[in-house]
Amino acid sequence: MRIEKCYFCSTNVYPGHGSAFVRNDAKVFRFCTSKCHKNFKMKRNPRKVRWTKAFRKAAGKEMTIDSTIDFEKRRNVPVRYDRDLVQTTIKAMKRVGEIKSRRERAFFKNRMAVSREKQRAHRRKTMEAAKSSSVKLHEPMAVESPVSSKVQEKIKVPTKTRSALVQGEGRSMGMEID
Repeated sequence: MRIEKCYFCSTNVYPGHGSAFVRNDAKVFRFCTSKCHKNFKMKRNPRKVRWTKAFRKAAGKEMTIDSTIDFEKRRNVPVRYDRDLVQTTIKAMKRVGEIKSRRERAFFKNRMAVSREKQRAHRRKTMEAAKSSSVKLHEPMAVESPVSSKVQEKIKVPTKTRSALVQGEGRSMGMEID
């Protein structure tokens, strides 16, 4: 059973799944979903589309240089069936899987530690900026007693003319006509 890789997002495409596009020069492009196929037809660069493996590797979010990744490469050389060889291969695959998962966990922890340090540094900067800002606390002002308060002056507001209130007096919706 041959498991292909999606040309756009690099996920596994199992037999009977996905679609293939064959160009005039006989190059075959395999896609896991129509989403990948449409992005390919729109000539999008997988390294600039955030959800692809190519972007994750380019942005440093996934391991790029590791010897365990080389085991996933396709080998088109047929090998004669040998029971002992199959057993040792299966053991080796399990061992490589364990090593790969351990290295991925270590890589993830290192990446998260770096981002945590960045967050802490950012928090420190904002706290220092808040402390050194020009905001100062003032004592509350003394409130005057109601007996000694001045008499408030009345504010006159101009009212609408009578013609504005009556319909059909040369104005519509309170707007004047020149």
